[in-house]
Amino acid sequence: MEFFRIRRDIPFMRHALVFNVISFLTFLAAVFFLFTRGLHLSVEFTGGTVMEVEYAQAADMGRVRETVQALKLGEVQVQKFGTSRDVLIRLPLRADVKQTEVVSRVFAQLCSTEKGTVSQRQTTSDKGEVTTRQVCEAAGAEPVKLSRSEFVGPQVGKELAEDGLKALAFVVVGIVVYLAFRFEWKFAVAAIIANLHDVIIILGFFAFFQWEFSLSVLAAVLAVLGYSVNESVVIFDRIREAFRKYRKMTTREVIDHAITSTMSRTIITHGSTQMMVLSMLLFGGPTLHEFALALTIGILFGIYSSVFVAAAIAMWLGVKREDLVSGTGRKDHDPNDPNAGAVV
Repeated sequence: MEFFRIRRDIPFMRHALVFNVISFLTFLAAVFFLFTRGLHLSVEFTGGTVMEVEYAQAADMGRVRETVQALKLGEVQVQKFGTSRDVLIRLPLRADVKQTEVVSRVFAQLCSTEKGTVSQRQTTSDKGEVTTRQVCEAAGAEPVKLSRSEFVGPQVGKELAEDGLKALAFVVVGIVVYLAFRFEWKFAVAAIIANLHDVIIILGFFAFFQWEFSLSVLAAVLAVLGYSVNESVVIFDRIREAFRKYRKMTTREVIDHAITSTMSRTIITHGSTQMMVLSMLLFGGPTLHEFALALTIGILFGIYSSVFVAAAIAMWLGVKREDLVSGTGRKDHDPNDPNAGAVV
């Protein structure tokens, strides 16, 4: 499907050097901030305490968040968990305070906000085991309950960080292998440089602004890798198709034609995706904010890198018709076949 068709090819590659210098400077700035400021890692990576509380009525997330933040325990995360009455609270690791004391302080503050008082209550299980739990009482009712609390040690966070890096490495290797088999090694190198360019710039933004880097942000980074390589594959497919169809075109003209002919598809696909991501960013609340933010940055730079980074690097690596078209004299290929190459 096409909203429009550009009749005359836009000379993107004429300005490729300028745009790639800008990309290189942006990339260097991102690397600089990553080394100097570092990432602001969340509780999943650094360790901390996780609390689950259950309210008698639907929880007011804004009030809960303000209550916990008033204790000034550091960067806390408050989000809904399960039903509208369940709230998950993540607290950072504090070396100067016992985690049991942190849980008690938070629960007491939440109980006080509901105009209740905390008391200790002993319960006996069917096996005769006696346990003591904190109870919030207000006018004979229990407005908020402490469902569970557990401590996430730094070692667990370290393992999560290592697993995340492994996942990122596997994705990168998989993309390189896939593109090398489907197209040619020059395209594989160009695409992976462009994709890593997107990832580093996302991380650079998070390092510069010190936005919290959590597991959800890591998932967004991995999603951006797949999303960006999809755009590169569409353009590479069109380049291969144009090499077969227009034998008198130079490599630069072929690349310009391939990018121009996919403009309508790019606007439809990325525009629709960006609207969905922006809706999460604006209306998804604090829980989805960093996730949507990473996707927004990744999609914008993914479009840019597929056109001005991946295609330009492939051109500079010397990609030519012979690299992509084997057996050009085959009669089973119709150069006028509209279904050849990428579907737009």
